[in-house]
Amino acid sequence: MTSRVCGWFRDVRFLLALTAALLAFVVQSGELGTSDTMHRLQTAHSFWTSEPPVFPDEYPEFGVHGRGAKLYDWYGIGQPLLMLPADIVGTYLERLRIFANYSDDPSVRDIVVSYSTNILVSVLTALVCFHFLQLLSFNTGQAAAGVLGLLFCTTHLHYTQNMMENNYIFLLTLAGFAFQYQWLRTGNRRALMVGSAAFGLNLLTRLTTGLDVLAGGCFLLMVLCLGQVRGRELWKWLLAYAKTALPIYAVFFVIDRLYQYYRFGSFFNTYVHYFALEHRMLDPSLPANYPFETPFHVGFLGALMAPEKSVFLFDPLLLLTIVIAFLAWRQLRTEVRAYLIASSLLLFGYMVFYARYTVWSGDFAWGDRYVSTAAELLAFISVPLLLRHRADLGKFIWTVGLGLIAASAAIQLASLAFWLPLEIYQMETLGHPTFVIALRFKNVAAFALGKMDQWGLNNHAMTEDPWDYVHITCWNFLPFVLRRVGVAPGWVVKVCFAIWAAGLAALTSVLLRLRRVLKLAI
Repeated sequence: MTSRVCGWFRDVRFLLALTAALLAFVVQSGELGTSDTMHRLQTAHSFWTSEPPVFPDEYPEFGVHGRGAKLYDWYGIGQPLLMLPADIVGTYLERLRIFANYSDDPSVRDIVVSYSTNILVSVLTALVCFHFLQLLSFNTGQAAAGVLGLLFCTTHLHYTQNMMENNYIFLLTLAGFAFQYQWLRTGNRRALMVGSAAFGLNLLTRLTTGLDVLAGGCFLLMVLCLGQVRGRELWKWLLAYAKTALPIYAVFFVIDRLYQYYRFGSFFNTYVHYFALEHRMLDPSLPANYPFETPFHVGFLGALMAPEKSVFLFDPLLLLTIVIAFLAWRQLRTEVRAYLIASSLLLFGYMVFYARYTVWSGDFAWGDRYVSTAAELLAFISVPLLLRHRADLGKFIWTVGLGLIAASAAIQLASLAFWLPLEIYQMETLGHPTFVIALRFKNVAAFALGKMDQWGLNNHAMTEDPWDYVHITCWNFLPFVLRRVGVAPGWVVKVCFAIWAAGLAALTSVLLRLRRVLKLAI
């Protein structure tokens, strides 16, 4: 047993998985992050209890009337299904006698759901990412660096703390790319089935992930075409793909349509249709094309250049990917070129689709949450590419690359410091446009030095909702949140601080161990 455990700590995959688990553990606040996720959790709760998916007092701010005039949410079924097991466990734990006198936020159920779900998604993402990078012929050190770049240096880190659908969608998309490409390399039909099922699950999460399905197919097609596969050989691969993948996609699409019929009595509309009808009924002044009334240039250029949402500001590694692709395109392997083309088209597709959406920016979110998963797909690969092509790129680009990696890590770590609505409240008095990332660093410094009032960073808007005020005026990690809320017993808070500190120490230790193992491997 001892030798087996020692073997684990010499295994790069195990160390990466443990890093992902510990990182997800220490960044949790115990909260679900946004009202969207809270509503999806309530939907999951309604699957196995007598509670409704939407409570009547939440309407008209939330909810859409469906069959039998019952209120439903307007989301896909994917994330509620993901959270369902943790919701069942958390609900029963919450009913234990030991928690009888504790019913405040963060609730026991929310803590169980956020910790277990985010850790699971983080670990699986690290393993799939490492597998995919090795399939792309990166060596062990480069692949491990790519995983760490994803976990620490992209918006994936922020959404590990704030549990929107983003990281789940990212996991499924990356799994789709990885296992379908594994099929292309090895002919293993089971890998194609796994990759297709991952893409299919994404359709249950958000129908727009049909773009991810298309990007996955584009990736395989580009690998074949750039690899000079032509004629009958190309058609043979396409037919084999279609015979396996299309029926799997069809099954998941039918499940989505059945869920749509269950809620709204129609197979052919999306929940956006009913969302629009309900809101136009409540507010007849809304335009006929609501919720796609935003001028195209506003949403499209905003995703690129707005200081409050630009993908280049929130995921600076995108810039590094672009620079490396431009300078070293001829040296890139065929499969990497294909991946860069496919993921670039995916990012472009999301920007085009959401450009006219009424909240193209994702509203209460760190960056533009609708395009961030596609941006991460392009951003994280810059790290292994920089390592592989260091000699081709030269010392200057190497130095610039290291600077962008450091800046990216700092931005993502800063994103964890406070609950994300803080800057949105501040912008009510600071106005628009606001350089949100600079404001976040200013908030971190001001809060640490006790100068929020002195630097003009507190305003009345922050105090209008007492619940929000408590949660945006403390460090956004569970021990600090429990202490700020002030309901949990003092000894519980102290134990949480001790466990959190131990988690940080363990994370540091595992990273150092990983570094030593990678040096030995080299």
